This record gives sequence, structure tokens and C-alpha cells, in this order.
Amino acid sequence: MQTTELVKRLTTALEPEATAHGFELVAVEQAGGRGTPILRVLLDREQGLDLDAVASANVWVTEILDAQEPFSHPYTLEVSSPGIDRPLTKRGDFARFIGQTVNVKCAVADEKRKSWTGELVGLEGDNIALLVDGERVSIPYDSIQKARLKGVVDFGKGKEQSA
Repeated sequence: MQTTELVKRLTTALEPEATAHGFELVAVEQAGGRGTPILRVLLDREQGLDLDAVASANVWVTEILDAQEPFSHPYTLEVSSPGIDRPLTKRGDFARFIGQTVNVKCAVADEKRKSWTGELVGLEGDNIALLVDGERVSIPYDSIQKARLKGVVDFGKGKEQSA
């Protein structure tokens, strides 16, 4: 899985504190341009997140980031849940979410293709296995730029309503 040095450094700094507070650090993401960088800290916990949990996490996340000084100029910090399209950032995620539909994007094209959407079969050695259109695809873990669950929202279509 490819990440920037800044994201690696901040993940290393934040992960123990997240665990100590009962959270799982899902991901640290860097977005925006040089003039207006955005740092996203995505957290989860077994009972889910509510506004109070995010507000309390924001305090210790801010303290750690202030000590790390990720940028020499102002930036925007977003602390939130990973949402329905949860990023898969750790090897364990590829075992935890077997059977789910995922989107995987690679830095380098393989067979003229850089992205796949399919059912996650799991981690096999140093590769991620997916079922894409009925065919098994093996993707080197180290070539993955981004991987996310493909969120599905069910609005109750197809369910019978009682009269």
C-alpha cells in the first residue's frame, strides 16, 4: 500500500493514542493543494461514532498534530468516521472485509488497467485477490494506491410493504 512519508509519520504518532482512547485509526489522508492542505483523520470504534466521540477525539488528535507540525502554514483538520466507503489501509482490512465489494486503484497500470471493482476474496501472500466480472484478479499489495469498500445504500426497494 503506497502512502506519503507525512501520512506514515502521522499514522505512527496517532495510532497508539487512538488505541488508548478506544478508537481504531482507520486512515490518515492528505488532500488539497500546497496552499490549502487538508488532513483527514478517520476513526472508528466498535459501538460506532457519534458527535461527542468525534469532538473528544478532536482534542487529542489536535494535540498530537500540533506536536508533529505537519505543515509550516495553516491547514484544515477533519476528524470523522470512515463512512460507508471505508478505506482499506492495513493488511488486516483485506481479511476483515472478505466478501465485500471493493474499489482498488493502483499507481501503475497492470494489463492496461489501473482500477478494479469486485468482491474481495482476501489477502494471498503479497497480493490482494478479487473476483471481477466472474474472474479472479490478483493485485500486488504494494502497488495499491487506494482501496475502499464500495458503499451500498438500501432504500428498501424490492421489499414488500404490508397493507
